[in-house]
Amino acid sequence: MPKTALIVIDMITPYDHPDADMLLSSAEKAVPAIGRLIERADVPVIYVNDNFGSWTSNRDSIYQSAINGKAAHLVEPLRPADETMFIMKARHSIFFQTPLEYLLGQLDVTRLVMTGQVTEQCVLYSALDAHIRHHEVVIPKDAVACIHPHLAEAALEMMELNMGAKICTADDVEL
Repeated sequence: MPKTALIVIDMITPYDHPDADMLLSSAEKAVPAIGRLIERADVPVIYVNDNFGSWTSNRDSIYQSAINGKAAHLVEPLRPADETMFIMKARHSIFFQTPLEYLLGQLDVTRLVMTGQVTEQCVLYSALDAHIRHHEVVIPKDAVACIHPHLAEAALEMMELNMGAKICTADDVEL
């Protein structure tokens, strides 16, 4: 089996963006599944998180801002452990101008289990970028959160049909 990494996308957030209220109920459903995956992961866990335009931020400042936001109950269960790898991004894709591709090469990872938010945005764009880099992509559909459910369903279908992504549940993911 190819070497796998569990990727957690944009889950450390204060939920203060314009679409946050539409995202919250979906995130509340996804957080337990993401937590279960992290708990049973015997593979590298890598958080790739938006820096919210703050170029002086770091893991701790991003977490502190998020835990002080309006949905601390969604952030606290997913707090990255000190030894967990944490990469900041500025745009939608986890690969766009980040060191992730280099890190995956160093770890000899070719299979990515992608969790997080937003299914129809960052997860979709990241899955495409992973696919064009010849990574195997797995999306646990209960471990991703969306703003627009109909677009999320379309995104999952596109990832499966166009990118060969495996769509399954978190409990069915082989790590």
